[in-house]
Amino acid sequence: MDAYNQELEKMPQIKPTALRFYGSSNVRVTGISIVNSSQCHLKFNSCQGVMVHNLTISSPEDSPNTDGIHLQNSKDINIHHTNLACGDDCISIQTGCSDINIHNVNCGPGHGISIGGLGRYNTKACVSNITVRDVNMFRTMTGVRIKTWQGGSGLVQNIRFSNIQMSEVQTPIKIDQFYCDKTACTNQTSAVAVCVQYENIRGTFTIKPAHFACSDSSPCSEITLTGIQLKPLVVPQYHTCGPFCWQAFGELSTPTVPPIPCLQLGKPGGNRVLPNHDVC
Repeated sequence: MDAYNQELEKMPQIKPTALRFYGSSNVRVTGISIVNSSQCHLKFNSCQGVMVHNLTISSPEDSPNTDGIHLQNSKDINIHHTNLACGDDCISIQTGCSDINIHNVNCGPGHGISIGGLGRYNTKACVSNITVRDVNMFRTMTGVRIKTWQGGSGLVQNIRFSNIQMSEVQTPIKIDQFYCDKTACTNQTSAVAVCVQYENIRGTFTIKPAHFACSDSSPCSEITLTGIQLKPLVVPQYHTCGPFCWQAFGELSTPTVPPIPCLQLGKPGGNRVLPNHDVC
Protein backbone atom coordinates (compact mmCIF):
# COMPACT_ATOMS: atom_id res chain seq x y z
CA MET A 1 0.00 0.00 0.00
CA ASP A 2 2.90 2.37 0.74
CA ALA A 3 4.31 1.83 -2.75
CA TYR A 4 0.87 2.60 -4.23
CA ASN A 5 0.61 5.85 -2.26
CA GLN A 6 4.11 6.88 -3.33
CA GLU A 7 3.20 6.39 -6.99
CA LEU A 8 -0.07 8.23 -6.46
CA GLU A 9 1.79 11.24 -5.08
CA LYS A 10 3.90 11.40 -8.25
CA MET A 11 0.83 11.77 -10.47
CA PRO A 12 -0.23 15.25 -11.66
CA GLN A 13 -2.60 17.00 -9.29
CA ILE A 14 -4.50 18.75 -12.08
CA LYS A 15 -7.94 17.26 -12.45
CA PRO A 16 -8.73 16.06 -15.97
CA THR A 17 -11.38 17.32 -18.37
CA ALA A 18 -13.76 14.51 -19.28
CA LEU A 19 -13.73 15.18 -23.06
CA ARG A 20 -11.59 17.71 -24.91
CA PHE A 21 -11.16 18.72 -28.56
CA TYR A 22 -8.15 20.77 -29.61
CA GLY A 23 -7.47 22.23 -33.05
CA SER A 24 -10.39 20.31 -34.55
CA SER A 25 -12.76 21.14 -37.42
CA ASN A 26 -16.26 19.95 -38.33
CA VAL A 27 -16.88 18.26 -34.99
CA ARG A 28 -20.26 16.80 -34.00
CA VAL A 29 -21.02 15.74 -30.42
CA THR A 30 -24.49 14.29 -29.97
CA GLY A 31 -26.48 11.73 -28.02
CA ILE A 32 -24.09 11.27 -25.10
CA SER A 33 -24.14 11.89 -21.34
CA ILE A 34 -21.19 13.07 -19.24
CA VAL A 35 -21.63 12.54 -15.52
CA ASN A 36 -19.59 13.75 -12.52
CA SER A 37 -16.48 14.97 -14.32
CA SER A 38 -13.75 15.91 -11.85
CA GLN A 39 -13.34 19.23 -13.64
CA CYS A 40 -14.70 20.62 -16.95
CA HIS A 41 -17.01 18.18 -18.74
CA LEU A 42 -16.59 19.16 -22.41
CA LYS A 43 -13.96 21.56 -23.79
CA PHE A 44 -13.27 22.99 -27.25
CA ASN A 45 -10.02 24.87 -27.78
CA SER A 46 -8.99 26.34 -31.17
CA CYS A 47 -11.84 24.55 -32.94
CA GLN A 48 -14.04 25.51 -35.87
CA GLY A 49 -17.35 24.23 -37.16
CA VAL A 50 -18.69 22.49 -34.04
CA MET A 51 -22.20 21.12 -33.51
CA VAL A 52 -23.32 19.96 -30.05
CA HIS A 53 -26.87 18.73 -29.50
CA ASN A 54 -28.88 16.17 -27.53
CA LEU A 55 -26.18 16.20 -24.86
CA THR A 56 -26.68 15.71 -21.12
CA ILE A 57 -24.15 16.89 -18.55
CA SER A 58 -24.70 16.24 -14.85
CA SER A 59 -22.65 16.91 -11.73
CA PRO A 60 -23.54 18.21 -8.23
CA GLU A 61 -24.12 21.95 -7.84
CA ASP A 62 -21.42 22.09 -5.12
CA SER A 63 -18.71 20.49 -7.30
CA PRO A 64 -16.06 23.21 -7.95
CA ASN A 65 -14.77 24.15 -11.41
CA THR A 66 -17.02 21.70 -13.22
CA ASP A 67 -17.97 23.82 -16.24
CA GLY A 68 -20.44 22.09 -18.52
CA ILE A 69 -19.11 23.26 -21.91
CA HIS A 70 -15.98 25.42 -22.16
CA LEU A 71 -15.15 27.30 -25.39
CA GLN A 72 -11.86 29.07 -26.11
CA ASN A 73 -10.32 30.45 -29.31
CA SER A 74 -13.10 28.74 -31.27
CA LYS A 75 -15.59 29.90 -33.89
CA ASP A 76 -18.66 28.75 -35.76
CA ILE A 77 -20.11 26.81 -32.81
CA ASN A 78 -23.73 25.63 -32.49
CA ILE A 79 -25.05 24.24 -29.19
CA HIS A 80 -28.72 23.30 -28.92
CA HIS A 81 -31.24 20.94 -27.30
CA THR A 82 -28.91 20.18 -24.43
CA ASN A 83 -29.37 19.72 -20.66
CA LEU A 84 -26.60 21.10 -18.45
CA ALA A 85 -26.37 20.72 -14.66
CA CYS A 86 -23.04 21.36 -12.94
CA GLY A 87 -21.16 23.21 -10.22
CA ASP A 88 -19.83 26.06 -12.38
CA ASP A 89 -20.79 27.75 -15.66
CA CYS A 90 -23.19 25.70 -17.76
CA ILE A 91 -21.42 27.21 -20.77
CA SER A 92 -18.23 29.28 -20.51
CA ILE A 93 -17.17 31.41 -23.50
CA GLN A 94 -13.58 32.61 -23.34
CA THR A 95 -11.33 34.87 -25.40
CA GLY A 96 -10.93 34.30 -29.11
CA CYS A 97 -14.50 33.03 -29.58
CA SER A 98 -16.81 34.29 -32.34
CA ASP A 99 -19.93 33.23 -34.21
CA ILE A 100 -21.39 31.19 -31.34
CA ASN A 101 -25.08 30.21 -31.47
CA ILE A 102 -26.65 28.69 -28.35
CA HIS A 103 -30.36 27.87 -28.20
CA ASN A 104 -32.90 25.51 -26.63
CA VAL A 105 -30.67 24.73 -23.67
CA ASN A 106 -31.67 23.91 -20.09
CA CYS A 107 -29.18 25.18 -17.52
CA GLY A 108 -29.28 24.44 -13.80
CA PRO A 109 -28.06 24.05 -11.28
CA GLY A 110 -24.84 25.91 -12.03
CA HIS A 111 -23.51 29.43 -12.53
CA GLY A 112 -25.46 30.20 -15.71
CA ILE A 113 -24.04 31.01 -19.15
CA SER A 114 -20.96 33.22 -18.96
CA ILE A 115 -18.66 35.14 -21.25
CA GLY A 116 -15.31 35.31 -19.44
CA GLY A 117 -13.47 35.89 -17.23
CA LEU A 118 -11.59 37.89 -19.83
CA GLY A 119 -8.41 39.95 -19.67
CA ARG A 120 -6.66 38.15 -16.83
CA TYR A 121 -2.96 39.04 -16.32
CA ASN A 122 -3.44 42.25 -18.38
CA THR A 123 -4.13 40.32 -21.57
CA LYS A 124 -6.17 41.38 -24.59
CA ALA A 125 -9.48 39.58 -25.05
CA CYS A 126 -11.78 39.57 -28.07
CA VAL A 127 -15.23 37.95 -28.19
CA SER A 128 -17.85 38.71 -30.85
CA ASN A 129 -21.08 37.57 -32.52
CA ILE A 130 -22.56 35.54 -29.67
CA THR A 131 -26.27 34.67 -29.61
CA VAL A 132 -27.89 32.93 -26.64
CA ARG A 133 -31.64 32.42 -27.08
CA ASP A 134 -34.54 30.23 -25.98
CA VAL A 135 -32.81 29.07 -22.80
CA ASN A 136 -34.25 27.96 -19.44
CA MET A 137 -32.30 28.75 -16.27
CA PHE A 138 -33.27 26.99 -13.05
CA ARG A 139 -31.77 27.82 -9.63
CA THR A 140 -28.49 29.11 -11.05
CA MET A 141 -26.14 31.63 -9.41
CA THR A 142 -26.35 33.98 -12.39
CA GLY A 143 -28.36 33.82 -15.57
CA VAL A 144 -26.46 35.47 -18.43
CA ARG A 145 -23.17 36.98 -17.31
CA ILE A 146 -20.14 38.82 -18.71
CA LYS A 147 -17.12 38.91 -16.43
CA THR A 148 -13.77 40.63 -17.04
CA TRP A 149 -10.65 41.11 -14.96
CA GLN A 150 -9.26 44.55 -14.19
CA GLY A 151 -6.20 45.45 -16.25
CA GLY A 152 -7.26 43.70 -19.45
CA SER A 153 -7.99 45.19 -22.85
CA GLY A 154 -10.01 44.28 -25.92
CA LEU A 155 -13.68 44.17 -26.75
CA VAL A 156 -16.85 42.10 -26.24
CA GLN A 157 -19.25 43.05 -29.03
CA ASN A 158 -22.35 41.92 -30.93
CA ILE A 159 -23.65 39.95 -27.96
CA ARG A 160 -27.37 39.05 -27.84
CA PHE A 161 -29.21 37.34 -24.99
CA SER A 162 -32.80 36.68 -26.04
CA ASN A 163 -35.86 34.79 -24.77
CA ILE A 164 -34.33 33.57 -21.51
CA GLN A 165 -36.63 32.13 -18.84
CA MET A 166 -35.30 32.51 -15.28
CA SER A 167 -36.56 30.42 -12.35
CA GLU A 168 -35.16 31.11 -8.86
CA VAL A 169 -31.99 32.63 -10.32
CA GLN A 170 -29.91 34.68 -7.88
CA THR A 171 -28.93 37.43 -10.36
CA PRO A 172 -30.40 36.90 -13.85
CA ILE A 173 -28.45 39.66 -15.66
CA LYS A 174 -24.88 40.51 -14.71
CA ILE A 175 -21.87 42.39 -16.06
CA ASP A 176 -18.86 42.41 -13.76
CA GLN A 177 -15.77 44.30 -14.97
CA PHE A 178 -14.22 43.83 -11.52
CA TYR A 179 -14.24 40.03 -11.57
CA CYS A 180 -11.92 38.42 -9.02
CA ASP A 181 -11.89 34.80 -7.88
CA LYS A 182 -9.50 35.53 -5.00
CA THR A 183 -9.89 37.30 -1.68
CA ALA A 184 -8.45 40.52 -3.12
CA CYS A 185 -7.33 41.75 -6.54
CA THR A 186 -5.24 44.80 -7.40
CA ASN A 187 -7.20 47.81 -8.64
CA GLN A 188 -6.28 48.66 -12.25
CA THR A 189 -7.65 51.25 -14.65
CA SER A 190 -7.90 49.45 -18.01
CA ALA A 191 -10.66 46.97 -18.82
CA VAL A 192 -12.15 44.89 -21.61
CA ALA A 193 -14.93 46.97 -23.23
CA VAL A 194 -18.46 45.50 -23.29
CA CYS A 195 -21.49 46.06 -25.59
CA VAL A 196 -24.55 43.80 -25.23
CA GLN A 197 -28.29 43.41 -25.98
CA TYR A 198 -30.84 41.81 -23.65
CA GLU A 199 -34.27 40.86 -25.03
CA ASN A 200 -37.21 39.15 -23.32
CA ILE A 201 -35.47 38.09 -20.12
CA ARG A 202 -38.25 36.93 -17.81
CA GLY A 203 -38.88 35.01 -14.61
CA THR A 204 -37.93 35.14 -10.93
CA PHE A 205 -34.81 36.16 -9.00
CA THR A 206 -33.69 35.60 -5.42
CA ILE A 207 -31.05 38.36 -4.88
CA LYS A 208 -31.24 41.15 -7.48
CA PRO A 209 -32.62 41.40 -11.04
CA ALA A 210 -29.60 43.04 -12.70
CA HIS A 211 -26.04 43.96 -11.77
CA PHE A 212 -23.98 46.21 -14.05
CA ALA A 213 -20.58 46.88 -12.44
CA CYS A 214 -18.57 48.60 -15.16
CA SER A 215 -15.15 50.22 -15.35
CA ASP A 216 -14.57 53.94 -14.81
CA SER A 217 -12.02 54.04 -17.65
CA SER A 218 -14.00 51.79 -20.03
CA PRO A 219 -17.70 52.03 -19.13
CA CYS A 220 -20.19 49.54 -20.50
CA SER A 221 -21.87 51.11 -23.53
CA GLU A 222 -24.74 50.21 -25.84
CA ILE A 223 -26.50 48.09 -23.22
CA THR A 224 -29.96 47.60 -24.71
CA LEU A 225 -32.82 46.31 -22.55
CA THR A 226 -36.06 45.14 -24.21
CA GLY A 227 -38.89 43.15 -22.62
CA ILE A 228 -37.21 42.64 -19.22
CA GLN A 229 -39.71 41.22 -16.68
CA LEU A 230 -38.05 39.88 -13.55
CA LYS A 231 -39.91 39.46 -10.28
CA PRO A 232 -38.55 38.65 -6.82
CA LEU A 233 -39.29 35.25 -5.39
CA VAL A 234 -40.82 36.18 -2.06
CA VAL A 235 -39.93 33.44 0.42
CA PRO A 236 -38.42 33.81 3.91
CA GLN A 237 -34.91 32.52 3.07
CA TYR A 238 -34.36 35.05 0.28
CA HIS A 239 -33.56 38.74 0.85
CA THR A 240 -33.91 40.55 -2.45
CA CYS A 241 -32.77 44.02 -3.47
CA GLY A 242 -33.05 46.30 -6.50
CA PRO A 243 -30.82 46.56 -9.57
CA PHE A 244 -27.27 47.92 -9.34
CA CYS A 245 -25.43 50.01 -11.95
CA TRP A 246 -22.02 51.64 -12.06
CA GLN A 247 -20.77 53.35 -15.24
CA ALA A 248 -23.40 51.51 -17.30
CA PHE A 249 -24.76 53.28 -20.38
CA GLY A 250 -27.37 52.27 -22.91
CA GLU A 251 -31.02 52.28 -23.88
CA LEU A 252 -34.32 51.14 -22.41
CA SER A 253 -36.25 50.10 -25.51
CA THR A 254 -39.26 49.20 -23.36
CA PRO A 255 -40.11 49.75 -19.69
CA THR A 256 -38.51 47.12 -17.46
CA VAL A 257 -39.92 45.18 -14.52
CA PRO A 258 -38.61 46.17 -12.08
CA PRO A 259 -37.54 49.64 -13.29
CA ILE A 260 -33.78 50.04 -13.83
CA PRO A 261 -33.36 53.81 -13.38
CA CYS A 262 -29.64 53.46 -12.66
CA LEU A 263 -28.86 52.68 -16.32
CA GLN A 264 -27.56 55.94 -17.82
CA LEU A 265 -29.21 56.64 -21.15
CA GLY A 266 -27.00 57.40 -24.14
CA LYS A 267 -23.25 57.00 -24.44
CA PRO A 268 -20.42 57.70 -21.99
CA GLY A 269 -19.38 61.34 -21.78
CA GLY A 270 -17.23 62.53 -24.64
CA ASN A 271 -18.23 59.62 -26.90
CA ARG A 272 -15.08 57.83 -25.83
CA VAL A 273 -13.25 55.89 -28.55
CA LEU A 274 -11.40 52.70 -27.72
CA PRO A 275 -7.61 53.03 -27.84
CA ASN A 276 -5.88 51.15 -30.63
CA HIS A 277 -4.76 48.37 -28.32
CA ASP A 278 -8.40 47.71 -27.38
CA VAL A 279 -9.72 47.33 -30.92
CA CYS A 280 -10.21 43.71 -31.95
